[in-house]
Amino acid sequence: MAGSAAVGAAHGAAHAQKHPYHLVEPSPWPIVGSIGALLLTGGAVMWMHRAAGGRWVTLAGALVVAFTMVMWWRDVLKESYSGAHTPVVARGLRIGMLLFITSEVLFFASFFWAFFWGALVPPETVPTSWPPAGIEPVYTWGVPFLNTLILLLSGVTVTWAHHAIKANDQQTAFKALLLTVALGLTFTMFQVYEYIHAWHEGFTLQSGMFGSTFYMATGFHGLHVQIGTIFLIVMTMRAWYGTLRPDKHVGFEAAAWYWHFVDVVWLFLFVWVYWWGGSLRWVTTGEG
Repeated sequence: MAGSAAVGAAHGAAHAQKHPYHLVEPSPWPIVGSIGALLLTGGAVMWMHRAAGGRWVTLAGALVVAFTMVMWWRDVLKESYSGAHTPVVARGLRIGMLLFITSEVLFFASFFWAFFWGALVPPETVPTSWPPAGIEPVYTWGVPFLNTLILLLSGVTVTWAHHAIKANDQQTAFKALLLTVALGLTFTMFQVYEYIHAWHEGFTLQSGMFGSTFYMATGFHGLHVQIGTIFLIVMTMRAWYGTLRPDKHVGFEAAAWYWHFVDVVWLFLFVWVYWWGGSLRWVTTGEG
């Protein structure tokens, strides 16, 4: 028996991991998430084309995607707690988040490109104007300026939380994150108010290039604020349970980077879409 145990120990040692990388166990979440994404996008197309059951397929896809995210990230946290996230793995996670944010920068760059194209290169064959006739842009120094102050303040509070985590002050980190989440939710409520007011004033997605690019750019930014707020809610819960360690908090770093990215995009939106785009005026005759 002793000899058998020794052989087993030697066999286990021979197969012990001799590298710092994490070999992921087989997981059902990639295929489940893919099915959810297919249902979500396919259902959205069905819904837009008024096909029967489109909204229910979309809802089912959204629920599957949300369930996948919760379960998949739960497994990632378990891997981290088990010690599988070595410094090499943590560096890879950081690089992955930076690459994701880079892709998001290019995503928003396409909307800015469309906005500047519509503002600076008017069509020569048909009469048009910027903004469209009868449309009054959103007042820059009202809700947009207030939301700018809110997001800038939230950037300060999330940085405060980061410093608290590095000092192993989980209680202060929790308070700072809670304040950041409250500011994110406040931003969203003000943007909803802004949209409702503008829509009732006749400024809609159908308001030419000005309206379509305005709502696509600011709307997707609002969606990112909501995603970032959920991200920060998870970090707030982790701070409450005291699981954000001073020497290892890659998840929080990812959330903070994402939130700062949301802040920077909003500054570009405020300056170029609300301020510059809202004050620009021209009319063409369409005789080119």
